[in-house]
Amino acid sequence: MGQQFSPFSKEELIPQEEKLEIQKQKGELFIGIPKECSYQEKRVCLTPDAVNALTVQGHRVIIEANAGSDSNFSDTEYSEAGAEVTHDTDKVYSCPIILKVEPPTAAELNLIKPKTVLISALQIKTQSKAYFDTLAKKKITALGFEFIKDEDGNYPMVRSLSEIAGTASVLIAAELLTNANCGNGLMFGNVSGVPPVSVVVLGAGTVGEFAARSAIGLGAGVKMFDNSISRLRKAQVNLGRAIYTSTIQPKNLIKALRRCDVLIGAVRGKDRAPVIVTDEMVQKMKTGSVIIDVSIDMGGCIETSEITSHDNPTFVKHDIVHYCVPNIPSRYSRTASISISNIITPYLLEIGEHGGLENSIRFDKGLRNGLYFYHGILTNKSVGEWFDLSYRDINLLLF
Repeated sequence: MGQQFSPFSKEELIPQEEKLEIQKQKGELFIGIPKECSYQEKRVCLTPDAVNALTVQGHRVIIEANAGSDSNFSDTEYSEAGAEVTHDTDKVYSCPIILKVEPPTAAELNLIKPKTVLISALQIKTQSKAYFDTLAKKKITALGFEFIKDEDGNYPMVRSLSEIAGTASVLIAAELLTNANCGNGLMFGNVSGVPPVSVVVLGAGTVGEFAARSAIGLGAGVKMFDNSISRLRKAQVNLGRAIYTSTIQPKNLIKALRRCDVLIGAVRGKDRAPVIVTDEMVQKMKTGSVIIDVSIDMGGCIETSEITSHDNPTFVKHDIVHYCVPNIPSRYSRTASISISNIITPYLLEIGEHGGLENSIRFDKGLRNGLYFYHGILTNKSVGEWFDLSYRDINLLLF
């Protein structure tokens, strides 16, 4: 029998070492941070410390002059941290990566160069089809803060700002109850021999939980209402104590509203916040009571609520003080800016380590979830359905 022919050489038949996929080399990011021009927006995406963390890794940051001034971060601090400070808005928008808090306006979109990476909030309820048409024409890749998930599957940016809004709602209520603000002169704080302030919290989500936490910390009595037993149970566990909880039943709710000094509305909805407290219920509340409707950005969960601004935050209806400002975290701009910066900076460093956003979204599923536009193609299902636009699955485009 003759020798069998082999298509391989002797050397090729020797076991070879396994060849691993080699990651792209570390990339240098070039980030532009414009000054926010949206109404009463005082926050900034990166603090000087965050800028320093990026620049020492070899990344470049250009920031528009006074971009951090409303959060009490000076241009000098940014300059000393390694950023280039400029008065030229066009120069900032010419960067390959644009970092903003609010979504860009139509005028700002015109300044953004084609194929730019845009990282900002999307705020789907405030957008129009024209916004997405412009992103498509310019082949923009866009990440929305509110869609980014962490390793636990939570939305870190949404949670962080909800924590601020929940805590702030109680601090604002405490201010409005004082005589200086024409309130009924009640003080938060469990003063011996004085009945504590009574607070009703509608909604057991993050906002409601942190509102309850702050109110309890100030010595108030708290009653929490939500139609989800699991959310109520989770809130009690996180608060570390048993508080009054109830599903939203009119009889129990009306009884609580008649006795409360502060009502905090923190109920969300898919398209619009459901109206839980009617005009008639508000009329039964005590004179001089305070309503803080944190859900006002989704239409409000209290029928008497009307949108107000930071300049004129309150109005009185049925002798009840209403506070209905949609952007509460902006009132505490420095805290909110530090919080946003702490969340976004590790993602930026990760993008740099992976050699750019393209690679990073392949490795990081949570960051990939934040993507709603990829090279001018809409990739977010909820955006597509909301605006009746065609969309593609990002996984089909990447892999």
